[in-house]
Amino acid sequence: MEAYASSASLPSLICSHRSKPKFANSHSSSVPTAPSQPLLRTTTSSKFKLFSSPVSVEVPLEAADASATAAFSSGDEEKFDWYSQWYPVMPVCDLDERVPHAKKVLGMDVVVWWDRNENAWKVFDDMCPHRLAPLSEGRIDPSGRLQCVYHGWCFDGSGDCKLIPQAPLDGPPVHTSKRACVAVYPAIVHHDIVWFWPNSDPQYKDIFEKKKPPFIPELGDPSFTKIIGNRDVPYGYDVLIENLADPAHLPYAHYGLPSIERKTALVFMCIPVSPGHSRLIWVFPRNFDVWVDKVLPRWMTHMGTNLLLDSDLYLLHIEERKIKEIGPENWQKACFLPAKSDGLVVGFRRWFNKYADSEVDWRGKYTGELPPTPPREQLMDRYWTHVVNCSSCNCAYKCLNAAEIILKVVAVAIIGVVAATKQGVITASTRTGLAILAALCYAASKWLAHFVYDNFRYHDYNHSFPEKVMLFLRIFGLGIAL
Repeated sequence: MEAYASSASLPSLICSHRSKPKFANSHSSSVPTAPSQPLLRTTTSSKFKLFSSPVSVEVPLEAADASATAAFSSGDEEKFDWYSQWYPVMPVCDLDERVPHAKKVLGMDVVVWWDRNENAWKVFDDMCPHRLAPLSEGRIDPSGRLQCVYHGWCFDGSGDCKLIPQAPLDGPPVHTSKRACVAVYPAIVHHDIVWFWPNSDPQYKDIFEKKKPPFIPELGDPSFTKIIGNRDVPYGYDVLIENLADPAHLPYAHYGLPSIERKTALVFMCIPVSPGHSRLIWVFPRNFDVWVDKVLPRWMTHMGTNLLLDSDLYLLHIEERKIKEIGPENWQKACFLPAKSDGLVVGFRRWFNKYADSEVDWRGKYTGELPPTPPREQLMDRYWTHVVNCSSCNCAYKCLNAAEIILKVVAVAIIGVVAATKQGVITASTRTGLAILAALCYAASKWLAHFVYDNFRYHDYNHSFPEKVMLFLRIFGLGIAL
């Protein structure tokens, strides 16, 4: 098994599995490194390698925990600049070109929209300069411009205001004022994902030419097929990163998880959204045939991924609050981490404390307090955290709900026909058959309603009885491999 991570340029985690992992004692993931952009790579061989330009260090695997910790403290003493990095916003496949989309990254409200005049995705500040209304509630006008629906102001792909309907035609061109412009952030489509640079200063207009988003070989290889998805989770970026950097929890938190036997890759991108809230984008690239690729639609593979996320969602939500109580800087004093498999988690926490002062730089947008814990059904909600943001799952949700209604209507219609038909017009066996069909349609509608709620709304994961969940994962293979 191989694992890659490079997140001085992006807070993300990239894991590439090459063989069946030994979860209990292996370092199968990595975490953000010091600001000098090192790359951490671990393998199942007897050596642990750290590649950090311009140095390369090789130490025995037995010392991997110590070397990982040392790696994160190497380099200069600069603090990590959260606003000089590329961040993934959303997969292109989950963005509708016909409407603007509201997103939040680093506490910043942005609107993502398709500029058909430039054939490019744009990322703007989600605020109209007129009365501060959210532009994400607007529309794309017939000329392909982003229009605020409050007063109709229109903006082109450069953020310039092109129309103020209330301004007199024979008056001064007030729409050309700089105060009428919207802040525009550099944006690029990379690996089929929209990325943006969270700084609208003109000096970063061509930042892509100087600093590119991380390149992942599997995602850039056309011979690989990809399953991609996203979900918002109710815990912070730091907790999400350390969870993905901790392979030792897999056999227990995800009890019975099918083994990954073939060459595949798991790519996870972690995005800080707000305190106690982060976004995970996952990509599973493959260059071999798996039956799920040919048979199952994307939304079915997402059901398996969501089950895995649900299995430790509550645990991580509570863990974050415990860390907040003791103080992130005292994390290692409160937690006992004697195993080698804890090395990357320790390394990340030390990096986070040293280079980020134990917190994401929200630039004063938040007080630092975590939101209160909601009811369990709201905490583990899937609809607002995934379904509405996934084109495949959203379409399936609407279609399955329609199918449920149709089945109920058919059941009622059949009963009505049977009841209205006079005795002797149809045989007793036909009448019985129609009654059975009506009962089956109604039973199918009730089952479908339960299926939709359980997979698109809320699924309460019980660690004492994981057999049903893991049977599902074994059948559908998580969309990774069987």
